[in-house]
Amino acid sequence: AAGGEGAPLAPAFHAAVFNQPTRNRAIVNIGGIANATILQGDTLTGGFDTGPGNTLLDHWIKQTKGSTYDRDGGWSAEGKPQPALLDALLQDPYFTRTGPRSTGKEQFHLQWLEHAFDGLDSIDPQDVQATLAELTAQSIAMGIKSTDVAIDEVYVCGGGALNTDLMRRLYRQLPGTTLDTTAALGIDPQWVEAAAFAWLAHRSLNTLAGNAPVVTGAVDYKILGGIYPGGLGLKGH
Repeated sequence: AAGGEGAPLAPAFHAAVFNQPTRNRAIVNIGGIANATILQGDTLTGGFDTGPGNTLLDHWIKQTKGSTYDRDGGWSAEGKPQPALLDALLQDPYFTRTGPRSTGKEQFHLQWLEHAFDGLDSIDPQDVQATLAELTAQSIAMGIKSTDVAIDEVYVCGGGALNTDLMRRLYRQLPGTTLDTTAALGIDPQWVEAAAFAWLAHRSLNTLAGNAPVVTGAVDYKILGGIYPGGLGLKGH
């Protein structure tokens, strides 16, 4: 409605609680979809969805092994990423976009995976899982590097922070950069999203803007959401 993207919503919160004036930080949330917040000192310079986070990993292991997720990335860690498959997946135009951008599971799903590469059935399923983990790591790193902000530190939150293999792959993609979870900054990786929406509610209740135009491309700062008290506590005439 304000002329921009509808997501991601958390970067303004990340900027409020995770900035460090003397350091350039990227806050990376790895949920179903991954997103990155770019903090140049205490200035929010950008935020965007980088592409798939856990969604392809979760759906692939569910389809092939019946598990709901790959605990600690143990299955993907034992596989071998397939360069041809990875290159084909990275050809998706989304990965070349810059500036405000968002995506979702309606774009990155198993049908997308199957259509992107002929011969998927010929690859060991475990190697497909390893390739999908590498895709998540590389697309996050590509997004961070595309900003031209020299990032000193990357802090990860969301379920992906618990995936040891994924964190290891992301570390390899960001040489010279400190990588940790938001626990090092005082908020458990699993609590950050809930804290962000509590912060957004507080902003709305106090008629303060919750969006960040530099992130979404909106025309201006806006109060987000609405307050609907319902019938409880209403007084009659």
